[in-house]
Amino acid sequence: MKKINIKINGKKLSCSPGKTIMEVAADNNFFIPSFCNHPDFLPKGNCRICVVEIKGWRKLATSCSTEIEEGMEIFTNTEKVKKARNLNIELIFAEHIEKCPTCIWNVHCSLLDLAERYKVEIKRFPDRKGKRKTYKFANAVEIDGTQCIDCRNCLDACSLLQNINYLELKGKGYNQEVVPVKTSCLFGEKKKVDCIYCGQCAVHCPVGAAQEQSQWEEVEKKLKDKNKIVVAQFAPSIRVSIGEEFGLPHGEVLTGQIIAGLKELGFNYVFDVNFGADVTTVVEAEELLERIKNKKTMPMMTSCCPAWVKYVEFYHPELIPNLTTARSPHVHNGGLIKTYWAEEKCINPKDLVVVSVMPCTAKKFEATRPELKVKGLFPVDNVLTTREFAWLLKKNNINLSKLKPSDLENPMGDYTGASVIYGGSGGVMESALRTAQSLACGKNKGSLCEAKLDFKDVRGLAGIKESVVSVAGKKLRVGVVNGIGHIEPIIDNLKKYDYIEVMACPGGCIGGGGQPIPTTNEIRQKRIDALYRLDKNKKIRRAHENLGLQKALKWLKGKGGLEHKLLHTTYKKRS
Repeated sequence: MKKINIKINGKKLSCSPGKTIMEVAADNNFFIPSFCNHPDFLPKGNCRICVVEIKGWRKLATSCSTEIEEGMEIFTNTEKVKKARNLNIELIFAEHIEKCPTCIWNVHCSLLDLAERYKVEIKRFPDRKGKRKTYKFANAVEIDGTQCIDCRNCLDACSLLQNINYLELKGKGYNQEVVPVKTSCLFGEKKKVDCIYCGQCAVHCPVGAAQEQSQWEEVEKKLKDKNKIVVAQFAPSIRVSIGEEFGLPHGEVLTGQIIAGLKELGFNYVFDVNFGADVTTVVEAEELLERIKNKKTMPMMTSCCPAWVKYVEFYHPELIPNLTTARSPHVHNGGLIKTYWAEEKCINPKDLVVVSVMPCTAKKFEATRPELKVKGLFPVDNVLTTREFAWLLKKNNINLSKLKPSDLENPMGDYTGASVIYGGSGGVMESALRTAQSLACGKNKGSLCEAKLDFKDVRGLAGIKESVVSVAGKKLRVGVVNGIGHIEPIIDNLKKYDYIEVMACPGGCIGGGGQPIPTTNEIRQKRIDALYRLDKNKKIRRAHENLGLQKALKWLKGKGGLEHKLLHTTYKKRS
């Protein structure tokens, strides 16, 4: 392929065709600021702070949307560029009402960083959006109109990426505003729509206008309550993403440092949701085998993604019987903490507060589902996103990257490689297939009985992944949906499958709505790769071989109806 020769700030560069000025600049360490540009979407050029000057061009060009051409001479910091860029930053500040003291972006704010970098006067223009509404979606996500800078990334995330179309732009010019709608043109026809709480609007918002509904203040109060024993548990994907908030490479594994950081914050005990993921795997694998044996409703569908569950309950309630009844990992773990572990420690469950640190905004909604209560108590009391956890650490001057790693709590500290991969698309299914195959084989292992460890066909970032797997003497046709925007073709061809995994967020939990920003496909892949390296290095890689899990499930079996209540759940149609 013939290269294109250009200059940026006098430096000669030879580049591949089809790239934008911003992409080439980034590849060659030239900094160009931007708010609206994101590799998940086509360039929009809305914020106009990425402008550059091109020799021979009368007007400044937006670098995010302008492709390179042979012989271009580009300048990123001329007086003309500075004047336009700084003015646009000032105007953006006039759109964005600063709520810095309680904003989790406070110590990692691109707006404030640019104001400092370019010495911009952030109060020159009066605030224009002080009377805008904040739209709250359940207890999970919110869009604060007073902070919106009109980049429209939330619209692209909801429509182009997720195909939900719950948000629209209302009004024109100065009066335009992002608002939720009740009906939208969905899949070719007018339908009622609702938020599924996935938080992709939040993870694509550059200024925190779309964000999680924070619970960190409530958690801080509980940590100070001497009458409560406050425990934390963290999800598989947190360990490979949280480091990005502290300047570490994408995919850096910080399991021990997370435990140490949570203890520094004052949590009495720290648990790993990987243990709960092993529980979920066993429950789901056993249900899959039972459905195959007794010819129950197929295809069976995963249910550990609460945004996907909300999608089914609202958009396709006819699929509720297809959802596995297995609770999700952090709910399984929370339930065991308040029963099994509490009994071991002689603790009254009513004195326990369980806080989940999750990559997901929808987990906040899931934790409050009344059908999850066990003996009148919610298994999980509060949910913090990865970003909220990072904010709490920074707020308390705790640098996670500098902490000495700590160990997990016992008797629920052990986990297998199967649990670690829950964080990536295809991981839930692969974990369940490992156990289902092994349990089906039993002691009759031979040439006719497969018990694989690696199911590589269901891995990766493709929107839809398919494979044929042998389980219990039956060839199962399996499908994995990576991002809710790809679900409808699967639903249109349900009879083609026996087992389906759906993750609402692209990449799975590693790309969740509560993860560090930015989250791109390149970053998602690095996080997933780190999870599979952890899995490969674990001595035990099948969930049912976890000895701690076996002990906990044996205890549950002796508790009568508690076993079913704690391991399974129900769903309902939502209006």
